[in-house]
Amino acid sequence: MNSMNYKGYTARIEFDERDNIFVGRVLGLRAMISFHGETVAELRDAFSGAIEDFLADCKEQGVKPEKTASGKLMLRVPPEVHGAALVAAQASGKSLNQWATEVIQNASHAH
Repeated sequence: MNSMNYKGYTARIEFDERDNIFVGRVLGLRAMISFHGETVAELRDAFSGAIEDFLADCKEQGVKPEKTASGKLMLRVPPEVHGAALVAAQASGKSLNQWATEVIQNASHAH
């Protein structure tokens, strides 16, 4: 995935061959924020402008800006997966939380 980051927000970037432009969409928010540009420089400016507009709108409305993640993750997995994860965490000398954080971090950076 091609992506850009600005102030802790991440956008997925694609090229629209039909219109010959780059198109971005901010990920991880309930609000849909998209932007575009003909060059990478225009795209970066459009992305930062879209985030600044989002933050300004939140401030104007007296709403705390939504973050892309809270840091709390609840998962439901089969008991055998839970048990295997506990064993793997203990075998590596880590808590399940520490172990799972590393596994998710490694998997999410692999792409």
